[in-house]
Amino acid sequence: MGIHVIKMPDLGEGIAEVEVVAWHVQPGDTVKEDQVLADVMTDKATVEIPSPVAGTITSLGGAVGQSLAVGAELIRLEVEGAGNFSGEKAKQEPAKSAAAKAPAEEVGDPQLEAVAQAEAAHGATSKAAAPAAPPPKAPAPAPRSYQNGPAPMRAEGEKPLAAPAVRQRAWDLGIELQFVHGSGPAGRITHADLDAHVAGRRGANQGGGRDNRYAKLEGETATPVIGLRRKIAEKMQEAKRQIPHFTYVEEIDVTELELLRAQLNTRYGAERGKLTFLPLLMRAVVLALRQYPMMNARFDDANNLLTQYEPVHLGIAAQTEAGLMVPVVRHAEARDPWDSAQEVARLADAARTGKATRDELTGSTITITSLGPLGGIVTTPVINRPEVAIIGTNRIVDRPVIRDGAMVARKMMNLSSSFDHRVIDGQVAAKFIQAIRGYLETPATIFVE
Repeated sequence: MGIHVIKMPDLGEGIAEVEVVAWHVQPGDTVKEDQVLADVMTDKATVEIPSPVAGTITSLGGAVGQSLAVGAELIRLEVEGAGNFSGEKAKQEPAKSAAAKAPAEEVGDPQLEAVAQAEAAHGATSKAAAPAAPPPKAPAPAPRSYQNGPAPMRAEGEKPLAAPAVRQRAWDLGIELQFVHGSGPAGRITHADLDAHVAGRRGANQGGGRDNRYAKLEGETATPVIGLRRKIAEKMQEAKRQIPHFTYVEEIDVTELELLRAQLNTRYGAERGKLTFLPLLMRAVVLALRQYPMMNARFDDANNLLTQYEPVHLGIAAQTEAGLMVPVVRHAEARDPWDSAQEVARLADAARTGKATRDELTGSTITITSLGPLGGIVTTPVINRPEVAIIGTNRIVDRPVIRDGAMVARKMMNLSSSFDHRVIDGQVAAKFIQAIRGYLETPATIFVE
């Protein structure tokens, strides 16, 4: 038997370090070649790290949330043959460090583990003469929220089955998956199971009687800010620290736009898909950028260099269960509203399911952000650095408006947009938003220019 050390690979594009966001194995697990060992994050893209060899895990290179440099030790396995690491010290270190380096939460896949264990059992005869068994598993950590609560749903050593998005949400809520009933196939835990678990926990805290509505609650939950949430925090803090924001708000009458959109959906919806407000706004932004191309730019703080772009790569801020992501609709200038709508839907689905690639999440030149029907009246969006402008929509509401001396109900919406005051003057920003307003209030021009 030998020791094989897997080091953090070079993921390209000058990346010097990554953050460990999930372990799919634990010390003592038997893994196959190409089995996914860990998820690591670079910028906003999550990358799976597979195993190049089969073997038994003896130690992990860091805890969830820890940053590892390219070339640092990621994981160590005991393998058949000589391995790639020699020395008596190598044989002793794993047993000593396994418990200390065990992550805070089990995130393995029980189906994969079952396959690995079956293979290990099949080859048990040939291994009978081995001088020592693999190191025992590190003791499972106490659940974060239920140290004195109910017994776990699963037997000791049995790992809960759940999708990465469900695991991330459970982590954010401070829920130990070992204690959640899974209603999906093979006991897979779903988002509905998390909702039921949270509701049950509230019921346990508050009791079922009317008099317990004001019961005093105790306890607290500490949630590490790691992975995508930490990246978002760092980027937002950096943007507010580096960029002198100013926000310009304009009221827009979208009554005619909504009428046109309804007509287009009635006529073309079955064959080309239904249009929402967003793809029409995207086209209006593209057309306005022809008049004000300085908005389609990125500012290099270190070199005081403003780079203006001909293609429009529109970032569309999307809320996912893991946090805020900005998928990029590339070459929005070459897309009609239906094409834009299809691309937005594809990217949003990729972001929600964690399948968006690094290229799909980087390279935007200007961003649109929207909270949809929850958009409020006014927002102050944070610029997606190093861009210089961000367009923020608010919800559409019926408001009384004076037209030709009479009060009428119109569908009104505010655009709340922020700009980098180092390179964009207030008057230029106002003219840019007025240009967008012109296209939205006279929507036929969206299709003729």
